[in-house]
Amino acid sequence: MKRQGTSLERKLARIQSGTAGAPNGFLMEVCVDSVESAVNAERGGAGRIELCSGLLEGGTTPSMGVLQVVKQSVQIPVFVMIRPRGGDFLYSDREIEVMKADIQLAKLYGADGLVFGALTEDGYIDKELCMSLVALCRPLPVTFHRAFDMVHDPMAALETLVTLGFERVLTSGCDSSALEGLPLIKRLIDQPPFGKNSHAGSWHSGAVQDFGCKLNLKFQSYPSCLCVRSVETEGSTVLNPLLKDSFYCIL
Repeated sequence: MKRQGTSLERKLARIQSGTAGAPNGFLMEVCVDSVESAVNAERGGAGRIELCSGLLEGGTTPSMGVLQVVKQSVQIPVFVMIRPRGGDFLYSDREIEVMKADIQLAKLYGADGLVFGALTEDGYIDKELCMSLVALCRPLPVTFHRAFDMVHDPMAALETLVTLGFERVLTSGCDSSALEGLPLIKRLIDQPPFGKNSHAGSWHSGAVQDFGCKLNLKFQSYPSCLCVRSVETEGSTVLNPLLKDSFYCIL
């Protein structure tokens, strides 16, 4: 008779498959900037963490010390932001060298995935730079961050990212929030090959079910992801009101 896995074994299997913290088909990813927030995010049901620094700047590369301790403190996957500074997404040669060095260090210190993005001056995906960074990130999965919301042509940009090998895209539908950008998000979700791996998110949990219904997502069939940015307050992870319009969808 086949032995049933223990509770711990089943939990680890869910973590490895990316379904931990995913009731009703949802995977909640929480953007954090400290070890305490990462621990609280996992306790609160997050299935994945986006680790960064500089939340008020939209997220920048965290220290490798923070990454190392976070990896020692949580079991869920940790995706690391690779962004050398706030501001625009056009990078100098020296900044690109910093990004490459940070990618190598993040892999060394146990990152489970990497998050970055780069654009050209005319608002298109910087194909050459992204291709070189994706290659450096492998075999880890890569996510294109909210630089996507600044592109000239979102539909064409999505096709470009698919070609470059990005597994995920962070976006608020090129609007101030995911709910307001819902029409574009719907179009992006309907565009292959992301259709069966679409992740819907919003800036507060109460709107998620309604948001998903408007998108006609089948939560039991398609994994969905609520992404939130958080701050540490009195020992618990809470939504940062200053960042309420920075919550996004993962496609």
